[in-house]
Amino acid sequence: MGALAVTQTIGYGVLYYAFSVFLTPMQHDLHAGGTEIAAALTIAVLVTALAAPWVGRRLDRHGGRGVMTTGSVLGTLAVLAWSRAETLPQLYAVFVAIGLASAMVLYEPAFAVVVAWFGSRRRDTALLALTIVAGFASSIFLPLTGLLVERYGWRGALVVLALVYGIAAVPLHGLVLRRRVRAHEVPRQVDQAGVVRAARREPSFWLLATAFTANSGVVAVIAVHLVAYLVRLGHAPAFAATVAGLLGVLSVTGRLITSALRRRGPTALITAGVFVLQGVAVVSLPLLGGSVTGAVGCVLLFGLGFGVGTIARPALLADRYGTEVYATLAGNVALPATVAKAAAPLGAAAIATKAGYTPVMIASAVCCLLAGAFLVAYQRGAHKVGGPSN
Repeated sequence: MGALAVTQTIGYGVLYYAFSVFLTPMQHDLHAGGTEIAAALTIAVLVTALAAPWVGRRLDRHGGRGVMTTGSVLGTLAVLAWSRAETLPQLYAVFVAIGLASAMVLYEPAFAVVVAWFGSRRRDTALLALTIVAGFASSIFLPLTGLLVERYGWRGALVVLALVYGIAAVPLHGLVLRRRVRAHEVPRQVDQAGVVRAARREPSFWLLATAFTANSGVVAVIAVHLVAYLVRLGHAPAFAATVAGLLGVLSVTGRLITSALRRRGPTALITAGVFVLQGVAVVSLPLLGGSVTGAVGCVLLFGLGFGVGTIARPALLADRYGTEVYATLAGNVALPATVAKAAAPLGAAAIATKAGYTPVMIASAVCCLLAGAFLVAYQRGAHKVGGPSN
């Protein structure tokens, strides 16, 4: 568990969050615009989405050791190659590799290992601990990457980050993870393909997938556009950046609060309530966000749900469908959710350019409300068929 917390923190810091620090120096060295450089990260996210179902099947069949160790090696080599990129095609090719590595080493495979490794009583605690530690990845690696760039330049900084990641992740994944992990239950043979097919035929599975896809899109839109929108509302850039920075800290707080509430009621309904509150926060921004108090209040309310979907999704999938095919089903859910994460900010930018941010906020609020409604419908369906209530 500790090993995964370390590798997730470093993995997200190096493979995802550090990119924003390199954006400006890469524009200068590669003689490209910001949009062209930013497209590299979009490519990586889309590749991660497309690879998720395949990675999930590998995890169910062979466990986490081989997949995550291979992904760690690939990620290390890809970041080293990134430091040598001289053209946009080279940069895009590197980020195809980074996207594949991310699918093999970040949250989805880590959650699959945790779900298979721990029994149902300890699973929620393990997932919470993992996401709390990894939640500080941006707080650690954004300033660290900035210092490295200042001292060694962006290419030298990438070499250092690649070495840090490789030295930590490769041995931890290769030596600590078991080849094939099981929860603390009696091992049993199951028809994995048959279970997956049966799950896909259930309306409940698609209600879950749609709910988390909608919420993932909204979270990505707010993460990318919040600073720009607050500035457009009349706030100073420094204030807008500071308020937006609260999202990372609030995500940890929200996970703790939600985990405590889940002991008192069904996970699906609690998560639905959080999504609805996020919708209220988003739709309130155009009305209240012009004042300091209103902006802070709306961001606080939205931020409390910022990381809730991350821990609710594996819990709901494992509770309903068990651990034998968890990774495969999680990969199928992650595919549309990750595509939404990549595409929604681009769509929001297009709408904001033509009609302003108010329609973006209204659409985001509607998606949050729909996500909550889908989870309520999922809970009702699970209750009727005698499924889990938590």
